[in-house]
Amino acid sequence: MILVVGATGMLGGMVTRHLLEKERQVRILVREGSDYHALVEAGAEPAFGDLKDRASLGRAMQGVRTVITTANSAARGGEDNPQTVEMEGNRHLIDAAKDAGVEHFIFTSALGVSTDSPVPFMRGKAMSEEYLKESGLDYTILSPNLFMEIWIGMIVGMPLQMGQPVTIVGEGNRSHTFVSINDVAAYTVAAVDNPAARNQQVFIGGPEAITWTRIVERTARVLGRDVPVHHVAPGAKLPGLPETVSQLAASMDSYDSPLEMGETARAYGVEPTPVEAYLRRTFTTG
Repeated sequence: MILVVGATGMLGGMVTRHLLEKERQVRILVREGSDYHALVEAGAEPAFGDLKDRASLGRAMQGVRTVITTANSAARGGEDNPQTVEMEGNRHLIDAAKDAGVEHFIFTSALGVSTDSPVPFMRGKAMSEEYLKESGLDYTILSPNLFMEIWIGMIVGMPLQMGQPVTIVGEGNRSHTFVSINDVAAYTVAAVDNPAARNQQVFIGGPEAITWTRIVERTARVLGRDVPVHHVAPGAKLPGLPETVSQLAASMDSYDSPLEMGETARAYGVEPTPVEAYLRRTFTTG
């Protein structure tokens, strides 16, 4: 049995569906009132629980050999925040998996996390990585770069839909290897049965490093019109987006993240999705 935590999110939902397509037994950790019914109809078994409720995690672990967690607080808020999810919740999940004798724990982290990060989300992910490595569990830590569907959707897609300029933090000239969520889901599923993934950290990016300036230029080319851009200083709040997103966007303007993915992609049988393909799929009209 494979337990997927975060299955109602975009990445967790893709992972769950890919596993079900492979006819694997999948249990999903869900909360009352969440939108999980389509996954159950597809064959997943629901288990009610919450990362903030340690006892509920123990019940969900019964008979589980592999845990996959994609849960995070980035787009949530309120009671779901870096303290309760990235720091405390992940520890609860790791402890519950260890107590239940889970054989393999697959943790979705993020590229560039650090226990010294000024961004609580990134700091919490890094602390969870360390806790997992010290737990004694066999683990795989997946460290994907920026999800193109989420980040380009938020920074470029949302303003365009509302007829507003695209807001970029800083000059927009830092290069990042944006990665498709579907590719990350494919790496995650491949890691379940890949012995080479055990006790490894896998860094995941797309096939090219690209700047926000180039993304906007390519989007304009796809649309066939100019895309207005507004630049703000790091630390400024991005319009209509959670505070965590603004913090992460500011962090992104302080470094480059090129990744060479050829060998890793071949080892996991993944064909990386180019940003250009995502832009054409998303912004081509008619």
